[in-house]
Amino acid sequence: MPGLLLPFTRAVTYTRWLHLLVGAIVPFVCAMIYPGLSSPSPADWLLIAAVPVPLGLGAAMAPSVRRAEGLQARLMLFSGPHARVRSEEDPGVSVAPSASWSDRARTGAWLVLRLEAGLAVALLTGQLMALSLSLAGAAAGDPGVGDLLLDVSGTGWAYALPAPVPVLVLLGVAAGAGALMARAARRLLGPSAKERLAELEERTERLLERNRIARELHDSLGHALTLAVVQAGAARAAADPEFTGRALETIEEAGRAALEDLERVLVVLREPARPAAARPALDEADRLLESARSSGARVDAEVTGPLELVPGPVSREGYRMLQEALTNVLRHAGPVPVGVRIAVEEARLRLEVRNPLAPTAPVTGAGGGGLRGIRERAALLGGEARAGRDGGQWLLRVDLPLR
Repeated sequence: MPGLLLPFTRAVTYTRWLHLLVGAIVPFVCAMIYPGLSSPSPADWLLIAAVPVPLGLGAAMAPSVRRAEGLQARLMLFSGPHARVRSEEDPGVSVAPSASWSDRARTGAWLVLRLEAGLAVALLTGQLMALSLSLAGAAAGDPGVGDLLLDVSGTGWAYALPAPVPVLVLLGVAAGAGALMARAARRLLGPSAKERLAELEERTERLLERNRIARELHDSLGHALTLAVVQAGAARAAADPEFTGRALETIEEAGRAALEDLERVLVVLREPARPAAARPALDEADRLLESARSSGARVDAEVTGPLELVPGPVSREGYRMLQEALTNVLRHAGPVPVGVRIAVEEARLRLEVRNPLAPTAPVTGAGGGGLRGIRERAALLGGEARAGRDGGQWLLRVDLPLR
């Protein structure tokens, strides 16, 4: 029983009812002009229902009408954040202007439905409310209401018992008709295929941007923290003031670079319209190599080909991949000999990072977030990243197309 009464306690039931009644204004205004509202016959009511149809179809040709109807439907047919009983469900109603003839046709069908349904509900509302008042008047001794489909004859207190029934029936009809109109709004005013595709593309772009920012923070901060941990541990083990000074200098430089990267990412998050600051590229790879060397790793680097000819996106992503690869070496294998090869060939860029596996160390990057990020970066550029054992060493190889 409480479930049956729930629609009567929700504000959206009455806003939907009002939405339906507003749709009856145009038919009634047309009826005042012709054929008039003085004792109309059934044929007159059919004419009253038909006259506004061309007006609705004509109005639907204006692109802004779809936006106006969508806004009204969202406000009055669905529970908003202000409602006592809230709904987290997306209304699925577009508020964009008509962009095609299909949009105009659906808007026209919606306007005709709104006019006809509104007229029917308005007539039913008048009849049932009048019937309830007539029953109450009959209980008091004078029905006092004429022109009803169901005339009340006689008087007596017994008429007070059925007096609330028409009102309850009306509320049930209003709740049901409102729910049907909400479903119709989703179908007729819902996003078109083009709008759904644009929304999907926008959502995909947001997700890609979030993933890119997550990778940036992971690579930059992870590299800086790994260097700081390795340098601090080495300085404590060496107990040499000169080495400790160099370690602190390296930690300071890595921390400053990480703060610059963090500030650049935060600027992008706070002000999406503002262009991001330049990101480091492969021509700054010496900074990464020196950071690894200062952490105790013996880095043997080989660079072939003109790095300045590498396209910007490829160069910047290559820098991050090399940074993550060196971070993985320091994190999992420690200060070991590392072979780095950067080769710019005719149509591709190849990165190789090779290091010996420590006897007690786990297989580096077998399924961690760092290697997954490298693979994602490579895939977005149309390239490929592979990592695995190569004899007694761990080899990471990245191939990126330059076009």
